[in-house]
Amino acid sequence: MASVPEAVAQTDPMLPEAWQVESVVRDTVDVVTLELTPQAGVAATAWLPGQFNMLYVFGVGEVPISIASGTAGRVLHTIREVGPVSRALGALAPGDSVGLRGPFGTPWPIAAAHGADIVVAAGGIGLAPLRPVIEQVCRERDAYGAAVVLYGARTPADQLFPDRYDVWRAQDIQFEMTVDHADPQWQGNVGVVTTLVRRARFDGGRAEAFLCGPEVMMRFTAQELERAGVRPARTWVSMERNMQCALGFCGHCQLGPEFICMDGPVFAWPRMRELIAVREL
Repeated sequence: MASVPEAVAQTDPMLPEAWQVESVVRDTVDVVTLELTPQAGVAATAWLPGQFNMLYVFGVGEVPISIASGTAGRVLHTIREVGPVSRALGALAPGDSVGLRGPFGTPWPIAAAHGADIVVAAGGIGLAPLRPVIEQVCRERDAYGAAVVLYGARTPADQLFPDRYDVWRAQDIQFEMTVDHADPQWQGNVGVVTTLVRRARFDGGRAEAFLCGPEVMMRFTAQELERAGVRPARTWVSMERNMQCALGFCGHCQLGPEFICMDGPVFAWPRMRELIAVREL
């Protein structure tokens, strides 16, 4: 069999390149964060907040995972173990190899939001795709107005990145958290993310909102933010539908006329509000 020419191998977006696992952090019982760096000969590509990579476990399969933090040559992926590939990713150890394609998709328009109040609302694993937004606000804190992070987890044990909360607060970011189900030691809020909106200190008329989590959570949070004065066109959501190729070839992620992998995953809320209201058979 003829080998693939080197020039093609370096440019074909369907071919994963070899990256190495540098570190593994067990965030919760079913969530792990992998730190990846490119192996020798692999050119790292710059990414933007909101984009995702396709991670390939050799011999198992490939899944789309949002970029949670890092630089061009060092990326963090926070992964919930829900299927064969994500469980295989969670079983990797430092020094192991993983295939990577990307980055793909549309970014959060955080750079265009300079001067605005920033509202970040996340549910569960949805905090991972929004972490780069929060980190950019921290790096450029003077470029934004009020900044608020509203986060909901299933239980106190399911909190993501708890070591970052005080770091974000130290950057004059209001951080509010709630859980669906509390334990006897929990002293915080109990309930859905929408209940936190009334606690948030921001000017709805000048706010830009960024949402990621279950679709039902995003829908009701967007409605609550609109009641708080945030214009729907300034609310952005990240969709996590069945992306498999990341290039619009397979059609598995199609929602109406949109391909989530290419036209998203970040969309203005009015567009998604229209499409997810259609009942799928």
